[in-house]
Amino acid sequence: MTLHLPNPDGTLRTYEPHPEPLRRTMPLPGSAFTSRTVFSAAHVVADPYADTTPDGPAAVDWDATLAFRRHLWSHGLGVAEAMDTAQRGMGLDWPTAAELIRRSAAEAKAAGGRIACGVGTDQLTATATPSLAEVRTAYEEQLAVVEESGAQAILMASRALAATAKGPDDYLEVYGHLLCQAAEPVILHWLGPMFDPALDGYWGSSDLDTATDTFLEVIAAHPDKVDGIKVSLLDAQREIDLRRRLPQGVRCYTGDDFNYPELIAGDDQGFSHALLGIFDPLGPLAAEAVRLLDTGNTEAFRGLLDPSVELSRHLFRAPTRFYKTGVVFLAWLSGHQSHFTMVGGLQSARSLPHLVHAYELADELLLFPDPLLAEDRMRTLLKLHGVDQ
Repeated sequence: MTLHLPNPDGTLRTYEPHPEPLRRTMPLPGSAFTSRTVFSAAHVVADPYADTTPDGPAAVDWDATLAFRRHLWSHGLGVAEAMDTAQRGMGLDWPTAAELIRRSAAEAKAAGGRIACGVGTDQLTATATPSLAEVRTAYEEQLAVVEESGAQAILMASRALAATAKGPDDYLEVYGHLLCQAAEPVILHWLGPMFDPALDGYWGSSDLDTATDTFLEVIAAHPDKVDGIKVSLLDAQREIDLRRRLPQGVRCYTGDDFNYPELIAGDDQGFSHALLGIFDPLGPLAAEAVRLLDTGNTEAFRGLLDPSVELSRHLFRAPTRFYKTGVVFLAWLSGHQSHFTMVGGLQSARSLPHLVHAYELADELLLFPDPLLAEDRMRTLLKLHGVDQ
């Protein structure tokens, strides 16, 4: 069987999908990674039958959403819940995110899976100019929801704080207050403006060196309350420099979807753990690679994971914030959901040529558990776009 795939100039090319199914090693029951802590930031599955609008409340297919988390846990990966991959601030509202946190945390307990959940301030979207006190209260509300669920907290970057803060001191005050309150060590998340333009100048400065100093000052004041940091700046050297400056015992979780193999592999001065959106579609492959790293075989780890970087860079190319579309598209092709629909209608955020190339790259990596299903669904998408097969 062949597919006729469109080129950006409107011409068609012939493509022959790989017939081999996905073959990835499954962990032994209870088997955990020994060399790295690895989270996959997981997407949510929309309810395709809900009568919604792009700016209305999110409608989630809870059964499919939780089934996907069980899929990730089955491979030994942790789940980073209610993060930007789950469309926080891009279709997923706070009431639905709170329900997602509660449901996923309960599912994690039943499955014996690791989970950490995003804490933000997105319930303030209707407030034009919140005060620092309102930002702090919004963070506190969400922190309470996560802690009551039994999950680890990830303090996410806040659009409201970015809009309200006058300088580094405001960040030090808000984060210091939250860390003093946190019952258990949290993960701090620095999300760069390529993922969310509203976060430009986070930590009180658009100069990244100055912002880094403030970030490190927050950590140095409360090292016992910081499990680790997630850095999503897509700058490998900056992440390496930052992790070398962390206090003893504070982990660096790479969020660099462009350079993750080399950052996780590390060097003679250290390495990064992982909390990555790209590990949503790469879950089984990523797990297999980390198990090779557990044996000390860095070369085999890189040999397996390096070829996936081209796909990741394609999915996360500018405008990077729309990477979720490609992630959900691949979940559909892989059979993890029955449709290609997203909350907020975000399935329309990437072009057909972009999705076509994502399919080709994933097929080359043998990511699809059922290549014939992926081919059939790709054929359906092409027909819907007027491409004759």
